[in-house]
Amino acid sequence: MINVTRRSFMAGALAAGATLAMPRSSFSQVRGANDDVRVAVVGLNNQGKNHINWFHRLKGVRVVAICDPDKSVLDREVKLFAERKEKVDTYVDYRKLLEDNNIDAIVTATPNHWHALITIWACQAGKDVYVEKPVSYNIWEGRKMVEAARKYNRIVQAGTQRRSDEGIAEAIRYLQEGNLGKMQLARCFYYGQRNSIGKVTGPQPIPESIDYNLWTGPAKMGPLMRERLHYNWHWVWNTGNGELGNNGIHYTDLCRWALRKNKLAPRVLSLGSRFGFNDDGQTPNTHIVFLDYQPVPILIEIQNLPMKKGVRASGHYKGARLGPFIQCEHGYYTGGWAYDNDGKKIKQFPVSGGRAHHMNFINAVRSRKVEDLNADILKGHLSTALCHMGNISHRVGKESQPNEIVESIKGNKEMTEAFERFQGHLRANEINVNKTPWTLGAWLQMDSDKERFVGEFSEQANMYLRREYRKPFVVPEQV
Repeated sequence: MINVTRRSFMAGALAAGATLAMPRSSFSQVRGANDDVRVAVVGLNNQGKNHINWFHRLKGVRVVAICDPDKSVLDREVKLFAERKEKVDTYVDYRKLLEDNNIDAIVTATPNHWHALITIWACQAGKDVYVEKPVSYNIWEGRKMVEAARKYNRIVQAGTQRRSDEGIAEAIRYLQEGNLGKMQLARCFYYGQRNSIGKVTGPQPIPESIDYNLWTGPAKMGPLMRERLHYNWHWVWNTGNGELGNNGIHYTDLCRWALRKNKLAPRVLSLGSRFGFNDDGQTPNTHIVFLDYQPVPILIEIQNLPMKKGVRASGHYKGARLGPFIQCEHGYYTGGWAYDNDGKKIKQFPVSGGRAHHMNFINAVRSRKVEDLNADILKGHLSTALCHMGNISHRVGKESQPNEIVESIKGNKEMTEAFERFQGHLRANEINVNKTPWTLGAWLQMDSDKERFVGEFSEQANMYLRREYRKPFVVPEQV
């Protein structure tokens, strides 16, 4: 075992491209398998505070540390621990938390741009990781996360909790066994309403409680150009991956699982734009992505506008608003039910939402077996990367009018049908597509082994595979 001083650890953590020489002993080797697993939660807004509660309820698990660059958020959670008469260590700087030998596993619910560094540094520090979806900000760093988990023999769980839903697992086995005939098309739906994030006329003040340097981390440092710092980072390319990365990842993952696809799709095409919101958001709120797996493709549909203007309800496709919709020869699966082609219910698969996902992580931390994980980091990386592919096609695309799009996709019946429905959706919301035109993405070809684009538009597309990291928050080339 290599002894690492605080000074040498911090020097390694801060060096761009450095690999940390950390102890690689496992939880089960260091402590008894029946001892408490000591967890730290990093990023305490929204899902982070949920993780505190979820892990707190598990037998044999203690949340012993919390970390957030916003002291007001940190203080809020400390107060709740005090009310329960529980001790918890607090950190503003994640790098200092990594020096704490009183921590076995780290749970991260930070903004997407921090996921890779938190995971890689934790692996190097000999700690296991539960990383929220999407597991990465870009494709390259997702692969680095997999490399780090394997190199340091760490247990790294992706926060795609539906992988731990027994009802969904049973349904996927049912489909894979051919009970509805051959699969023909895997649809991924997220029809969930969002509001405009507003529009500012200049830089906004950073709340005094926030260490903005630490919050920004590896992303490009710049003024705050939106009304709200927290959560709305999802809709800005510097820190987020839009709704496709935010919620689309869950159902894209289930589609890929059903199809048994363990590599990236060979081609991708995107249609989308930010309709109806004159705001500071940059990512599409209406998005169609075609992942050209053969013989069964995945079609992703995102809608953040209501069914029609003035109505609070979201739209649907044959009753489906969320989740996978697997079309087969003799029927389809969606919403926990198998149906025949006439829409008659055949078989139910009760779903739980994946409440066992956190326990699955803890069990794997104890067993030290990656195969015990329901959502190992490799699975999370591949599904997340599919969402990145859709966003990249969008970002290298061009503004186009509907007639141009119809001509461009006329050979693709799935995209044509979805585009026609989406046109009706926009008309129902009284959207003038001449004022906000569609963005027709580029058809991009992927080398699935190298995880790089090839062929036409590949030079532009490959620029989005990784980013320029802001020192000292650099994802290392060699993990």
